[in-house]
Amino acid sequence: MTNLVSDGAAFRPSTSCAQQHFPGVRSENAPWLRAEMLAMLDHWFDWRKHRFDETVDATTPIQAGVGHERLSERLAALQEALTEETPTFTPRYVAHMKSDLSLPAILGWFAAMLHNPNNTSREASRVGSLIEAEAIAHLARMLGYDPSVAQGHFTSGGTVANFEAVWRARYRLDHWLAMALFLSEERGELMEPFAAAHMGWDRFRALWREHGLTEPMLKQASAMASNPIDVQRRISKAAGFDYLGPVLIAPGNRHYSWNKAVNLFGLGHEALWSVRLDAHGRMDLGDFERLVLRAREQNRPVLMAVGVTGTTELSAVDPIDGLFDRLDRWQEDHGWHIWRHVDGAYGGFFSAMLDDDQPSVVAADVEAALRALPRADSITIDPHKLGYIPYACGAFLTSDAQAYAVSAFDAPYLHRPELGAGKWASTLEGSRSAAGAAATWLTAETLGLGPDGLGAVLAGTIQARRALEAAVTSAIPEVRFLPADANIACFTLAGRGEPLSVSNDRTDAVFAFFQRSPAFAVSRTVLGKDCAALKAAHLASYGGVDDSQELLVIRLVVMSPYWCDAEVSSNMAAQFIDELTKALNAVNAATPEVCPP
Repeated sequence: MTNLVSDGAAFRPSTSCAQQHFPGVRSENAPWLRAEMLAMLDHWFDWRKHRFDETVDATTPIQAGVGHERLSERLAALQEALTEETPTFTPRYVAHMKSDLSLPAILGWFAAMLHNPNNTSREASRVGSLIEAEAIAHLARMLGYDPSVAQGHFTSGGTVANFEAVWRARYRLDHWLAMALFLSEERGELMEPFAAAHMGWDRFRALWREHGLTEPMLKQASAMASNPIDVQRRISKAAGFDYLGPVLIAPGNRHYSWNKAVNLFGLGHEALWSVRLDAHGRMDLGDFERLVLRAREQNRPVLMAVGVTGTTELSAVDPIDGLFDRLDRWQEDHGWHIWRHVDGAYGGFFSAMLDDDQPSVVAADVEAALRALPRADSITIDPHKLGYIPYACGAFLTSDAQAYAVSAFDAPYLHRPELGAGKWASTLEGSRSAAGAAATWLTAETLGLGPDGLGAVLAGTIQARRALEAAVTSAIPEVRFLPADANIACFTLAGRGEPLSVSNDRTDAVFAFFQRSPAFAVSRTVLGKDCAALKAAHLASYGGVDDSQELLVIRLVVMSPYWCDAEVSSNMAAQFIDELTKALNAVNAATPEVCPP
């Protein structure tokens, strides 16, 4: 791809990324940011004034200031109201996956927003579309994809990006099933839906050539291009049993968007098969294999196998490398081509930390999982989370054009169709702002998406999370942390040998204390049946009694870039310990039994 905007230079920050590329805990970079914002506005004003030579005829001359008094008054009211908004810029905010925005993200977003390009087409977004392509290439390089062949686009968030993956996986599966159904009906041979649905493009192309097929021939056997109910009936007849449709296999730590996906795409909730989690809160590969073999026994195709890097609750990273190893083995031994999707909406950006020359801050198995991302057919990633980009900004990427193709029946297996100068034909969303892409682009061009840039920030947050856990554990023995792969810490408050129901109540009461306190913003979550192994291991660590189906935990998302500063981190940890001690004392004082150590 020709860089029409990027200068192609590799950027390596020389000083603290948090100090240099974020507004600052107390707006230390305000003077510089104010000057840049004003200069940006002046540039925009000048562009508007001088873009065309001719004057605009108007029946009534526009007078500056007319009607502005009302606007100024309402704007002031809006700004004042927004001061009551949740202050996510502070390192005291550790509740959810939100934090301060980076300076390049603010400036890139604002610059594009002023021009308001719509990335639905090149006509509506001449420059914005090019910026999007370059930003996707930056993300692809960070994730390990070959940026010269990877495809993708920006979305409103991870939910839509996950939907994009299902859309493409469904169309690929539909092509392969249509081929098998057509040939079965033509030749009177028994159809095996599972084998057919995973035949692979090489086998598909060979059959296409062998039988001299045309697009209209297969369309009549396609559930997506004709009548899905009729096609399902015909598959049942060709297979000799009632065909129940495909399944989507995802771990128990999946995001709620997957529940939406099976509903939206008409699969039904029964088709969403949940993989059990291990004692670390990650996908249990043994159970994953069990589910695939169960699908094979039932002759139900696997629409997609989903792995998660950075779960929303624990920031756990599934063993993506092990998952793909199993899929490779089945592909080699049986010819099963199963779509591989990584939901890296939160943790995909941890790929920025990978450095061949430096030891990793994450465990070896987590690093191995991150290095396996390029083996995925598709990846979801959210710049508006660990990219420190303004909402709403997600992204969907595929390994190549064949995986990206959708809708056109002649797309991936004959040639790449010309879909026009825009992405409207290959995106679920029609109108798409270029602002998020511009914010991501400027971040990549300045802070950088490698181990010396954004990766250093993220590594710093993981180290800060570990330091916080160590300090809290040393100061308050009742605190019981769960295992963590990245920068989210979850803990309970439990005495040795205590029933889970009692510790759940205490943890909930401490959380309620934090809700009333302005000192820190934290969150809570409940781990249910999918986390049975994790819960058992946690209780075993302190001899807890399992008398509740759920494990309630307090959750700390340590993603603020300011935690990377050792002084800030130490100060915040001390203040958090002080506030947690107050909370625990207040709860114990109101409870007859004092929590035993």
